[in-house]
Amino acid sequence: MEPEDQRLPRAARIRRTRDIRAVLRQGTRRRLPSLDIFVLTPPFRVSASGGALPRVGWIVPKLGYRIVARNLLKRRLRDIGRRKVLVRLRGAGRPIDILVRARRSAYRASYRQLECEWMSVVEGVCSDA
Repeated sequence: MEPEDQRLPRAARIRRTRDIRAVLRQGTRRRLPSLDIFVLTPPFRVSASGGALPRVGWIVPKLGYRIVARNLLKRRLRDIGRRKVLVRLRGAGRPIDILVRARRSAYRASYRQLECEWMSVVEGVCSDA
């Protein structure tokens, strides 16, 4: 079991199909070499503690790759979202939904490259405050 502070809470994930579709339809898209990142500022959500609640989600299409490669990419994106993205968004107090769709080149990208691409968008969103 992971310690409580290392988990990705359910409330911090975009899981429902209607929420994913809303972010894809209404969010602004940023195309990067390995990722398409959609950002949406939804109606204000608050947690039980009264703070802003950012959420992250990811779409990893098969694109002809085997399930092992797909799962590795999903784990990488989940880890980046948990360790870096949510921490930065919470620190900035931004209740934003960020959805990442992997492109074909994401399967060949390194963890560091995926992290740099995603964080460049997050930093841009946080600096627009």
